[in-house]
Amino acid sequence: MKRAVKAPPGDGGAGSALADPSFSDTVIRWQKQHGRHTLPWQNTRDAYRIWLSEIMLQQTQVTAVIPYYERFLRSFPTVQALAAASSEEVMAHWSGLGYYTRARNLHRCAQRVVAEYGGVFPSDPGALAELPGIGRSTAAAISAFAYGTRAAILDGNVKRVFCRVFGVEGFPGAKPVEDALWRRAVALLPESDVEAYTQGLMDLGATVCTRGTPACQNCPLAERCAAQQSGRQRELPVPRPKKIVPEREAVMLVLTHGGHVLLEQRPDSGIWGGLLSLPQMDVAMDDASLSDIEAFAARFGRPAGVEPLLRFTHVFTHFKLHVAPYRVHLASRAAEVTPASHVWYDTARLAEAPLPAPVKKLLLAVFREPDLLG
Repeated sequence: MKRAVKAPPGDGGAGSALADPSFSDTVIRWQKQHGRHTLPWQNTRDAYRIWLSEIMLQQTQVTAVIPYYERFLRSFPTVQALAAASSEEVMAHWSGLGYYTRARNLHRCAQRVVAEYGGVFPSDPGALAELPGIGRSTAAAISAFAYGTRAAILDGNVKRVFCRVFGVEGFPGAKPVEDALWRRAVALLPESDVEAYTQGLMDLGATVCTRGTPACQNCPLAERCAAQQSGRQRELPVPRPKKIVPEREAVMLVLTHGGHVLLEQRPDSGIWGGLLSLPQMDVAMDDASLSDIEAFAARFGRPAGVEPLLRFTHVFTHFKLHVAPYRVHLASRAAEVTPASHVWYDTARLAEAPLPAPVKKLLLAVFREPDLLG
């Protein structure tokens, strides 16, 4: 059953002073001639495919998304198929794409669309924005591409274009600056061709007005761009204020026996939520003694050798994780049943396992050598 949903706040009262039809006309003309038209999720009105691509493209490059998108569609061709899939299947298909909260929200969203909307994504951006993992900008993009709705987007690429073209000062993630950008985004919406305009803004940010070295010579907005005229392309948008990045440590154990490795189910919340990973000791990297490792491993079997593996660092959005992995051969498994949160996993199936990318990389490297199978 559909629920009545209010439209996102801030859509009205943008102010006629910000309106500029020539801006949208320029973007539309450029997109039709120079924009991207052959991406796998383009040239369709299928809201499911559009939604899937928009979620995957959040904070992820197109080239990285395409193989995941195509694999998802092969396994889950409809929203009903995705909703009916197990959490493990969904996480396994997402493994390596990062930002795993997106995958959990993707699954929950599919289930709600099936349960509340009969498997049809709503056209109203306000209703879409209330679904898991869909914010205001993503909702507008889905609605615009699938239903032709006149709705404003404001993702990272669009913020960069606006900040440079209009000389917007201040970090665009700060609420007063973001609110001002939203007012501008709404005011600049064209009366028609909203799909080409929306795609054009995305294409400009992704292919021309890039973060590092923008191709200003190819930009249709160069003549009106404040950053171009003042030589401030590298200064705008204003970067996020720097802060000290916290660092954490972890000791992970690669426990092996008979061609299997012990994996641990991560909690739904926190890093790598919902994925399988390696058992982790609650001890600092340099404080993990051989006796501590053997004592921990003894919960799962009889240790027959401990070997340190190459340490690595994984950088998350808000902190760095330094990992010291150790491979522990077990001469035999413990007689008692393994805790419900643990599973002995066939090493031959690791490539398809729902593992975090750095853990999967480590395990695949370990088990490429026959003498490391335990």
